[in-house]
Amino acid sequence: MDDSEAATAAKPKKKSGKLIKTVMGVIVLGGLAAGGALYAQGAGLIHLPGTAASGEKEDPNEPKLVPREDADPENFEVVDGRPVEADKFQVSYYPIEEKFTSNLRDEGGFIQIGVGVSTYYDERVLQNVERHEMALRSAVLMQLADQDPLVISTPKGKLALKTRLTRAVNDVLEEKEGFGGIDDVYFTSFVMQ
Repeated sequence: MDDSEAATAAKPKKKSGKLIKTVMGVIVLGGLAAGGALYAQGAGLIHLPGTAASGEKEDPNEPKLVPREDADPENFEVVDGRPVEADKFQVSYYPIEEKFTSNLRDEGGFIQIGVGVSTYYDERVLQNVERHEMALRSAVLMQLADQDPLVISTPKGKLALKTRLTRAVNDVLEEKEGFGGIDDVYFTSFVMQ
């Protein structure tokens, strides 16, 4: 064997390097294809209510969140229709003028409350509240009539009542308009006897 044959025999063949590059290329391409498929389906994306997810047409009649002037709404998370960072959105309040008066459960007296509602969505939510005020009043009165006077006389009971009223208002709006959007119910007056 001469020197050139010995040099050729001592060099390792590069087939294994090409094989590794080919396998890595297939893995990368497979990952990109899977990621593209998930992206096209909207998986893992934050979707703000009132904005179109990828491939969907945005409904121009659905209320939109109203960001504060210095906020970028694309960077915020929304859970159950409510922004997680609520301080980054404009809040609007609507007082329901007429008070609610109802007997309490088990002939335990009566309650009279004044309420207002708040939303982080545009004026369409408050227009829906106005439009369906009669149905909302009925839902609130039904909730009040089911209250135990001993429970709602405590601060914890009042907070639980606010949560129930918020849910009742949103349920009516979702039934009538397909969208709730009320973030909270506030007591403007509260009298029990």
